[in-house]
Formats: sequence, C-alpha cells, structure tokens
Amino acid sequence: MNWNRGRVIGRGSSAAVFAATSSESGEVFAVKSAVLPRSELLEREQRILSALSSPWIVGYKGFDVTEENGMPTFNLMLEIMPGGTLLDGIRRRGGKLCEWEIGDYARQILLGLEYLHSNGIVHCDIKSRNILLSRGGGGAKIADFGCARRAGEDDACAGGTPMFMSPETAQGKEQGFPADVWALGCTVIEMATGGGSPWPKATDPASLLYHIAHSGESPEIPGFLSDQAKDFLGKCLTTNPGDRWTAEQLLTHPFLRHKNPIPKEEPAENKSSPTSILEQGIWANSIHLRTEEGSKEEYYSCSPLRRVRNLCFESPEGAKGEWNEEEEEEGWTTVRGGGDGGGIETGAVVERWCCFSRGNKK
Repeated sequence: MNWNRGRVIGRGSSAAVFAATSSESGEVFAVKSAVLPRSELLEREQRILSALSSPWIVGYKGFDVTEENGMPTFNLMLEIMPGGTLLDGIRRRGGKLCEWEIGDYARQILLGLEYLHSNGIVHCDIKSRNILLSRGGGGAKIADFGCARRAGEDDACAGGTPMFMSPETAQGKEQGFPADVWALGCTVIEMATGGGSPWPKATDPASLLYHIAHSGESPEIPGFLSDQAKDFLGKCLTTNPGDRWTAEQLLTHPFLRHKNPIPKEEPAENKSSPTSILEQGIWANSIHLRTEEGSKEEYYSCSPLRRVRNLCFESPEGAKGEWNEEEEEEGWTTVRGGGDGGGIETGAVVERWCCFSRGNKK
C-alpha cells in the first residue's frame, strides 16, 4: 500500500505514531514506526495483531519497511482512534464517570479479552492508557500489544505495568489469562477514582511490586461504589488466580447490565497518587523482560524487589538508571490535536517501553 506520512501524534523512547493517508483511497490511519535496530517489540505487536480481527481490538492494516533519514524503519499500520485513550476520556469528564459508564467500558474491554483469551493470547498490559476510544468516546478497543504473548510460551516474558500487575506475575509465576482480569479490575478502579492509582499508599514501584507479591492483599475497593460494582471488582481482584472469574464469566455479571447507579459520594482526591501522564512517570509505564535461554531460573528466583531493580538498572547497553521522574518525562511525549487537512481528530499514545534482557543476547 502506498501511503503518505503525516504529522506526529505520539512519541516514545523507541517508537513514534504518525497520522497517515493512503495514496489510493485517501483513508486516514495511524502508523507506528521504529528504526529496525529498536523495532523488536513493534514486530512482536505486528505478529500478534495480524492474526486478530475483532471489533473490540484496534484494527490491523498491515506493515512495511521504509527508509527514513537513511535508516531502515519498521512501520505498523493501525486503525486510528479519534477519542484518544480511556485515561484521556476519564480526565475529560473530570474523573466523574457514572457507574453505568464504567460498566459499559468494562463490558467492551471484557469482550476484547474474551476474544483474545479464546485465541490463546494474553495481553499482559491492560490499563486505561492502552484502551483507545472512538470519536465521542463511546466505543473502546484494546490496543498496544507490545507485551502480549501466547499463553504457555516456552520463552515466556514478564511484562506490564507494576501497579496493574497481579500477585502471581509479581511473584514471577506464569502470566496467564487471570492476570489480564486482575488488570481489568485495577482499570475499573482507575475509572471510578478519576485515574488514581489502585495502590494509593505505595511509595515507589519496587516496594509496590514486593507488596503485591507478598502481602496477600488486593487493591482497596472504593467504598462509594454500589454493591454490584464491589462484587464485580471482588471477582476480578481475588488474589488466587484459580478463583478469579474469567472474562466469559464476568460478562454475565449483573454490574455490566445495570444502567442507572451513580456513586453515592464524590471520591476523595488522592494527592499521593499520580494525577497526570507526566506525573505518573514510571508508575504508569510498562516494563518488559524477555528471559533468554538459561536465564529464566535466574530471573524467577529473584525477589520482586530485586526484579524491579534489575529491570530498571541493568539494561543491555549497560546504562544505569534512577527513579527520576524528570528524566522519565524527557523520554515521553504525547501530542494531541486536530488532523491534517480534513479536520480529522486524531489521538494516540506510544508507551515508553523498558525492554531489558538477562544473559547474552541471541
């Protein structure tokens, strides 16, 4: 397909998203691009998305390799979602989503998860920033499959965002379908609290992951929610993955059919949790660790605290890092605005991926 690259609508440390137009049809779509030496996660996303087709998953339109500024560049073509992310939608409404809105978004995400799980795919990074909205914000689709994998893969990788990780993931066990359901529960709390953290008392990602792995606790369910909403969250946030409801089971829950409850009181503002994309820093960013042959045991034998430190401090290039929000903000830019020419609204986000390998690279 011949196409013309438009303006940047999102940028991360290793990839950027552009508005693009088909030369033949004039169709507008999104192109996610990364130079080939840094395109492994984007190529992984392409392999998974190319096998999927669902109204609840962002649409795949193809890929190609072009030369940009003298560098071979991998391009992933995707459906463009004018409403931006679900997190954007929460904030546009001032964090005051009614329960029927929360339930409707949860239902659409679950329809996407049911489809993925029935096809053997674990998303591994469900959160409001990875849910894209249609124009007007009514339709929701799951996006950003850079951490996704097939269930039971031998070269399984632990990935995702610390404050959305399930206990079994934090413990270094298999990251399966129940981990996506746990993350959905955390996302519902995000919607109910205006984008607040499911773990508002946590002080840093390392201690948070340790707490999730060993405390036996679930995120606190907001007290202002209805009994149905609380029961729904209880089914999502059971610490034992074997007792957690599946996406198929949750789609039958009465909370998703109840259309008129509203919060009994306004949620209190939580000053200790991130309140904007820039403030979130590493809290909201995905971490991705591919275990190489012969190193899986080393990774899983580490404590959660050490695993997070390894993720952040032991990059393949030997770069050292610190929990520094200012540095994190410099590596993460989000661009919003009107489209090119035709007044088409565009909105997209590229996660800042932290991809660190243990052992020698193949």
